[in-house]
Amino acid sequence: MKYLKMAGLALAATAFIACNKDVPKSMEAPADEFSYNVTEFADIGVLRYQIPGWEELNLQQQKLVYYLTQAGLSGRDIIWDQNYRHNLALRKGLESIYTTYDGDKNDANWKKFETYLHRVWFANGIHHHYSMDKMKPSFSDSYFKSLMESTGVSIKDEVWMSMFNDADAKKVDKAQGKDIVLASAVNFYGPDVTEDEARAYYKSIAVNKEEPIEVGLNSRLVKENGKLVEHTYKSGGLYGPAMDEMISWLEKAQGVAETDEQAKALGLLIEYYKTGDLNKWDEYSIVWAKSTAGAVDWITGFVEVYNDPIAYKGSYETIVQIKDFDMSRKMEVLSDNVQWFEDNSPLMPEHKKKEVKGVSYKTVNVAGEAGDASPATPIGVNLPNNVWIREVHGSKSVSLGNIIAAYGSAGSSGRLEEFAFDEEEVALEKEYGALADKLHTALHEVVGHASGQINKGVGTPKETLKSYKSTIEEGRADLFGLYYLMDPKLEELGLVKDWKKTGTAAYDGYIRNGLVSQLVRLELGQDVEEDHMRNRQWVSAWVYEKGLEDNVIKKVTKDGKTYYDIQDYMKLRELFGELLRETQRITSEGDFEAGQALVEKYGVKVDQELHKEVIERNSQFKAPPYRGFVNPQITPVMEGDEIKSFEIVQPETFAEQMLMYSEKYGHLD
Repeated sequence: MKYLKMAGLALAATAFIACNKDVPKSMEAPADEFSYNVTEFADIGVLRYQIPGWEELNLQQQKLVYYLTQAGLSGRDIIWDQNYRHNLALRKGLESIYTTYDGDKNDANWKKFETYLHRVWFANGIHHHYSMDKMKPSFSDSYFKSLMESTGVSIKDEVWMSMFNDADAKKVDKAQGKDIVLASAVNFYGPDVTEDEARAYYKSIAVNKEEPIEVGLNSRLVKENGKLVEHTYKSGGLYGPAMDEMISWLEKAQGVAETDEQAKALGLLIEYYKTGDLNKWDEYSIVWAKSTAGAVDWITGFVEVYNDPIAYKGSYETIVQIKDFDMSRKMEVLSDNVQWFEDNSPLMPEHKKKEVKGVSYKTVNVAGEAGDASPATPIGVNLPNNVWIREVHGSKSVSLGNIIAAYGSAGSSGRLEEFAFDEEEVALEKEYGALADKLHTALHEVVGHASGQINKGVGTPKETLKSYKSTIEEGRADLFGLYYLMDPKLEELGLVKDWKKTGTAAYDGYIRNGLVSQLVRLELGQDVEEDHMRNRQWVSAWVYEKGLEDNVIKKVTKDGKTYYDIQDYMKLRELFGELLRETQRITSEGDFEAGQALVEKYGVKVDQELHKEVIERNSQFKAPPYRGFVNPQITPVMEGDEIKSFEIVQPETFAEQMLMYSEKYGHLD
């Protein structure tokens, strides 16, 4: 489970840089002179990150990191194909035009083409990574045909016309009243597979009710001769060439594993990729969750189901990480006290876990990302996702420390001063906001996702809550964090110096983002589609409405601008607790109707007048609302056939890395 992918922190964006103008990076710049900003285009900013702790690793550990990052990048093409059936062919054609065109590159239409290709690179396809809408080019189809003619690049009509037409308009479409499988462009299902057929197919698969596998996680469901058939992701199967490359690098990684547990986990992962056996995936997940020793760790596989409208199919991703030992020691206190948080939560007694199993929380520094984790990245992750494994064997929660630091170091946009109600709110955010965000991430991952239990005999949330499963779960974890952010226990544990001021900054920021500032990410008239955006809105809108009688949050118009000013923070905490209890009840009892009503009433529709106002207020800021990263290039230094050391080089441009990735890791096109 991912936390706040490109969320609140992304609004602290950088100063505007002209479209596609890349910022040079001095390779040897001291830490305080490190250039985080790479480029900006459309609504996107691309940053760099550093790898703290790399020099502290020995050569064996550095080899492990290198092999794992190579394995991850070898699967890059998979996410492109998962996102949309024409993506790989389009990328190949667009990149061929980009690298061979010798016409006027100062022409306005060429600049539009460059911007479009950069957007496609960032989104891993032609649908926006956050809004899910198809990103149509701002140049004409006739201009694109002229580019193909002048460069000699040939793209099938059906493929290139998909950029311009109205078909496949949303990667994921969860609009009420639609067949959300047929309406979604994502490539997890054949074009004639309906929602009812897919749900019935997976419901018919017999599983161990006590230890169910994640059915459908690693396959594409299609019709052959009128019969539903799964094409499994595995060596020799769907995505086989890429997976063979991944396996080859993972075998190298297994040979330099730090511990026996790491080696065993990698061995099971290799078997899973070779066979596609989901029981083997569970075996791997158990061993991986328990493997907490060592400085190096990883997240990889077909993991998150956010991109599947019915939440069965896992998107490919990899994150390779190095432990931040100092920060991890400080935050271990949450893991040590997770049972206290569960016992003292406002959940109904029957929904509380009597024993919260083995939650491991670490702050880590990313060394490389791929697939659905790149270029747009989460800032926190909690895995495994399989509920029974988490309950019986525990889970790992990580906060991506250097990613958070890069966001914070890349510059401020002035949006805080625009959307905060008063100077006091601004001052609290500047002094306590970063710590509040970090603690909310930790509480969300460690306490939130680990908390609560499903009633006996009730199906998994994927089965019971269907398309609302992901946003309900993310909101539930958010609420757990919010409830405890205003608790003196945090000060008692030594996590904060002033729990009231930290909690106040956290509550101000959450309500400001959930009701106002996140609207800058939507075009006027759009509904909220992305699960994290939905959960922030339904949480904030629900507590606002329920607190009206007691004036908990006051809607204020000042100088013609709308603000939401919290009047009673402790009462707001009570409301967060009430909603947490209800959200856990919905999850524990599998109450689809209540979950649907909650999300549809509070989380989907946007106040159009407010949205128009927010967009107008935001227009003064040229910094983009979304940001992501290029990866540092880890390059081995060889002596003969032996790796003797490594060099880390930061990419000069976004285009440079994207083109290199396609050439070096294009195993499916």
